[in-house]
Amino acid sequence: MMTKFRGVRNPLHAIGDGRIRMDWINRYIDQPLLHGAAGLLRSWHIRTRQPPELLEPTWNLVVLSFLFFASGQVMSGKPFALSVVALIMLALPSARKLLSAVKARGSAYGAREYKSLRARAIAKREAEWSVRIIVLFASACLPFIARIDDPVGAYFLLGASVWFVLTGPLKTYLDAAEPPEPTEGDRMYKGVFHFG
Repeated sequence: MMTKFRGVRNPLHAIGDGRIRMDWINRYIDQPLLHGAAGLLRSWHIRTRQPPELLEPTWNLVVLSFLFFASGQVMSGKPFALSVVALIMLALPSARKLLSAVKARGSAYGAREYKSLRARAIAKREAEWSVRIIVLFASACLPFIARIDDPVGAYFLLGASVWFVLTGPLKTYLDAAEPPEPTEGDRMYKGVFHFG
């Protein structure tokens, strides 16, 4: 029995393979963003001499402060009070994390903390690949698909979209990024500000 020769597989047909598509996303989207997040952590640690895990809550509070001032410009009365309450609730976990860092001012970022952060980052890097891509895709699509006719509801949804776009992807990539080595904070800059 002779087998029918089907010829060489078309190279363009391979683009539709799931494996090649995932390799492309990993190589051109996920890995560059992980390297960028590692660079941000390194720069934060060198310039402020603070532990790298304090970058995300600090950035979250900066974004929430911006949203607080923006909501004060466009809202008043009960909608403004409701937005302030919502912003405070979003700020509480970050503020608690920064306050606990102030209380533990004796514990500097050393080899033990570096190993713990590195092990956690490796686990998140390998296990949560799809979560990072979903959060990235959602943050790219959310401002375009979120539409409400009510002006107050539209402001709330716009604020929530801005908060998610500016903090969601950054948190997922900072959690999975390679942390800086403890000695990197001593090489260049002195701390600009300190939390304790």
